[in-house]
Amino acid sequence: MNPSLKLILILIISLEISFKPNLWANLILIGGALIYLIFHHLSWREFLLILFFPLLGAIAIFSALYFFAPDHNLIYAWTLFTRLYVFVFLGACLTLTTTAGKLARSLEQNLHLPSKFTYGCLAALNLLPKMKAEVIRIHYAAQMRGTSLSFWSPRLYFKATLVALAWAENINQGMLAHGYRENASRSIIKPILLTKKDWLLFLGVLILVQPILFIL
Repeated sequence: MNPSLKLILILIISLEISFKPNLWANLILIGGALIYLIFHHLSWREFLLILFFPLLGAIAIFSALYFFAPDHNLIYAWTLFTRLYVFVFLGACLTLTTTAGKLARSLEQNLHLPSKFTYGCLAALNLLPKMKAEVIRIHYAAQMRGTSLSFWSPRLYFKATLVALAWAENINQGMLAHGYRENASRSIIKPILLTKKDWLLFLGVLILVQPILFIL
């Protein structure tokens, strides 16, 4: 499916399950998302990460609703427990099957988002590994001066912000040097097509989900 339609579909389903508590619908959506991910070669490491990453938050939600709420509604507690996993599995259906670059290009070409948004997102994503290395370098530099910068230290984030501002200016100059102009028309090297098959899949899945949410 086209990345933009996939994103819109996930947002619509997530919004619907936010207003419609339905335990069985949550379980069916989790199962469907899992089958989709397995079809796209989901690894055991990714599956365990999806399973255990939201577990603490899901347990907190379940405990608050079942042990501390006045009515001790077990069904509603399980409903919100599984709802969190629906959000996580639906997000995984997008992030694990679509690259950030392809999604950004699809948003630019198919939804006509401004090119500055697309290239800004791509630049930020490409800088994440370098920013991680820069934070480690700041840690080491501080330790050499006898100072320990903790994860929550304001000095650490201040230094990282200064580095990011310097990089932003360099990126701006680099894009201008390569001929980028904000309002100028640009050629498309990698076209992201929006076909009838994508629309049929989008509408088919959306229509299929409605009776699961509102009738089951």
